[in-house]
Amino acid sequence: MKRTFLFNKNEKGEWWLELPEWKGDPEDLQMVEGADQWLDMLSQKHDQLRVVMSDEKIEGAEILTLLRVREENLGGGGIYYLETYQKQKVGMKLWLCEVTSFIFDYLPQRIYFKIKN
Repeated sequence: MKRTFLFNKNEKGEWWLELPEWKGDPEDLQMVEGADQWLDMLSQKHDQLRVVMSDEKIEGAEILTLLRVREENLGGGGIYYLETYQKQKVGMKLWLCEVTSFIFDYLPQRIYFKIKN
């Protein structure tokens, strides 16, 4: 599965995923616990960002690697690790909630991503 996702940063500095087909709690689409910092890094101070994400390799893509599955009572999803970004070591951990499972139909071991201009 390969798809382009739109993220928006509001006036409070919070990142949100635009996902019209999501019928769950709208709060689940807020990017928190490291995912917000990840988007800050990717966006280069912009308030909107399009990111191509896939569970299959994309040429020239960066990689998020699943470290562990998070318990359902703690929001589900997975803790992912970004070792490098643009060939620079970052060592960033971030949580991608159960919306990730909704999008991919499972929690991918690796998520490949690229900024879409």
